[in-house]
Amino acid sequence: MALDRIGTPDAPRQLFASTPAQRVALARQQFFEEGVRPSGLVGEAVIQSWMRCSRTHTDRQRIVTFDAVTPSRLHATLARSRELLDAARQELAQMEHALAGTDCRVILTDREGVVVHVTQQPAAAHQPVLRKTSRVGVNISERVVGTTAPGIVASTGQACAVDGAEHYFDVLGHMQCAAAPIRDVAGQLAGVLDLTVEARRFGFDAASMVALHATTIENRLLQAQSRDHLILRFQASPTLLGTPLEALAGVAPDGTIAWLNNAGARLLGRLPEAADERDVEYLLGHDLASLLRLGRREAAQPLRLASGLGVWVQARLKGADGADFRHAVAMPGEAAPLALERQDDARMHAPEARERADPGESASPAQATLREHSRKLIEETLAAHGGNVSQAARQLRVSRGTLYRRLHGWRDNNGAEEGASPA
Repeated sequence: MALDRIGTPDAPRQLFASTPAQRVALARQQFFEEGVRPSGLVGEAVIQSWMRCSRTHTDRQRIVTFDAVTPSRLHATLARSRELLDAARQELAQMEHALAGTDCRVILTDREGVVVHVTQQPAAAHQPVLRKTSRVGVNISERVVGTTAPGIVASTGQACAVDGAEHYFDVLGHMQCAAAPIRDVAGQLAGVLDLTVEARRFGFDAASMVALHATTIENRLLQAQSRDHLILRFQASPTLLGTPLEALAGVAPDGTIAWLNNAGARLLGRLPEAADERDVEYLLGHDLASLLRLGRREAAQPLRLASGLGVWVQARLKGADGADFRHAVAMPGEAAPLALERQDDARMHAPEARERADPGESASPAQATLREHSRKLIEETLAAHGGNVSQAARQLRVSRGTLYRRLHGWRDNNGAEEGASPA
């Protein structure tokens, strides 16, 4: 049976396929001509994309124009993508240098599929489609150009590759592309990194290459957007720190984990949706104060996570002086500056500093009053929130672990006083 007859009205029913091209041709015949789901012949991501495209594009043979968006939209898109472009600049240059001897094009889009960067090298004469798509401002979303790797990623947020006739429109049948997502600190899609070639195959594992560089860009973007976070870099081996395989976590000043990259989620598990369930001490097994102390050391330090897994950790405060974090914990020798910076924080943390002092020293009336006022403040805040420790901790701007330790300390002291025999 001639392969070029598959999908035509007079083509006999194709039952088997032995090559990738035959499998895709059979999948198109089953899906577009017979209305049969071609499971196992092409990837599920491609099938889902064909289904979405069938609802908006009825003519698969039409010419795709690859028009650019309006100047005003392009201006807004580039402005919104400034952080993404800054984070990607180094990786894009490295990719383009590595691919200079190939016909591949590196394309970066925003979350909606609008091209914000493309390889500067002009497309060759045998790449007429790439000449049209390789322009900043062109919208290559699934809604506009049908099934493509960057279009699928923009729609689903999942990395994928699309080869030849897997593209929805016939005009893209000579293209091959692989794309991967880039996410921001909110876990939302920030952009899509894509490799595309026309009229030939990649000749290397493009999907792995684009995934590696997309991960590096994402890690840079996460750190760039974490202006008030303590950034933790950790992995089971210290040799993996500083590589695309390193795990990253952003710890907010209230002692909760604000975000994890994919490697971090694999080590710690996915972050709970509720912010009050993201306490760093609960998830990592260490409070904010101990993690801040790690930030004073350049070399990676061994740490045992709450799960029992041993990792190597580096901690870095994003701010130059770390002021956003020092209010959240009572660090040794820092109680006085804290009191000057913020009265509420002084009321919270001066008693904790006092508890670390020599127990043989007698408290001055002012210190005793301060401890009493701190306890009263905490009790009133807890009462106002119906005993909800998480909500009270957020209002007091301390971690849940700090508040729990304070409460347990008071209970222990009360028990000791009640059990003591009178002199």
